[in-house]
Amino acid sequence: MLLASTLATTVLAIGRPAPSSAAQTLGPVTDEIGVIRIPKNAPIQIGGMWVLSGPDTALGLDEKRGVELAFKTVGGKLLGHPLKLNAEDDQCNAEGGQTAATKLAANPQTVIVLGPACSSVATPAAPILWQAGIVDIGTACTAPALTAPNRGPQYAGFVRTVFSDSEQGKADATYAREGLKAATVVTVHDGSPYAQQLQQVMADNFTRLGGKVLSQEAVSPNDVDMHPLLTKIASEKPDLIYFPLFTAAAAQVLRQAKETPGLEKTVLLGGGSLASAAFIEAAGPSVVGFRIGYPDVSADAMGKDYPKFVAEYKKAYNEGPISGYHANAYDGAILAMKAIEKVAKTDSAGNLYVGRKALRDAVFEITFDGISGPIACDANGQCAQFKPSVLEFTSADPKTYDLGKNPKKIWPK
Repeated sequence: MLLASTLATTVLAIGRPAPSSAAQTLGPVTDEIGVIRIPKNAPIQIGGMWVLSGPDTALGLDEKRGVELAFKTVGGKLLGHPLKLNAEDDQCNAEGGQTAATKLAANPQTVIVLGPACSSVATPAAPILWQAGIVDIGTACTAPALTAPNRGPQYAGFVRTVFSDSEQGKADATYAREGLKAATVVTVHDGSPYAQQLQQVMADNFTRLGGKVLSQEAVSPNDVDMHPLLTKIASEKPDLIYFPLFTAAAAQVLRQAKETPGLEKTVLLGGGSLASAAFIEAAGPSVVGFRIGYPDVSADAMGKDYPKFVAEYKKAYNEGPISGYHANAYDGAILAMKAIEKVAKTDSAGNLYVGRKALRDAVFEITFDGISGPIACDANGQCAQFKPSVLEFTSADPKTYDLGKNPKKIWPK
């Protein structure tokens, strides 16, 4: 945890937004990069960006619901002002991220932004937002580079309430070597920051643990025919294929691997973006027995109030959580609200003022016990801890999706 004085130095030395954000005094607040004035009774506008369409909709919608439930805990109001969530569909790609961030940054009333789910979005979006002096709290984007010590100053306004894949990749390699006793692996990525960085971390750790990486392959997120790739991989005779892809491509790999000669005994391991009923439907019968590396979401690993949250989720949406990062998004929203409460000031007329640099500092300083676990941001914006697990799908019926049951935890025991 950084002290406020150190944070101030960091912002000025390596994280100062572009000249579009300048020192300003409004009402009772003076701030080095700008002040937001929210008129009496006007809403506090919080931006959101998640994948809300296409095959990975469940990933983003689940997080959006987590934020909505966090707002509900304060009655939809903060400091006497209604909370308004302006959610954009970022489509889980760089172009969508640029569009969503540009739209949110163009609104001078955007106080802070929650999301995205995808690292492909966060990579271009976070700098756009920080250029406007807007803090972004990522809710499921796990690419290591986003909170690495050498991240550029353009990411100084970015934090995340989800783990880094520097930990997930290490855990997946450990499971491969110790749990599966795999000696060889082929990895497959789709060029996205999430998949490319995660498979590289896994490959590096797999090698350190004494395993051999036979090859590192790539596909397009929209590829349909995986047979040529899988035939090539089969010729290498790996013990394990590791493919942390998104729903559409992962389902194609899984289905077609089952019918590729030479892969009958090869274990298949995917990533955390696949925990959804949509993936079960896309993969069909091939999903039974398929495993994914995932954070531990068992009751013992989560915060003490998580069961209560799940009950509220079911009550609000008439179904249980539809993917796996709702708790991270909920905690991101709580962090945002706590930071706003800490720095906002009200004048005699009832207008609210929020200093942008003060808000950024507060996000880095605040700590609390979240429903996903302890939340405390380090100097590089990493605010969540990681506990590893491996989940296995037990049924091909999408209606049976229930995180912890289908898929169920199989490792560690």
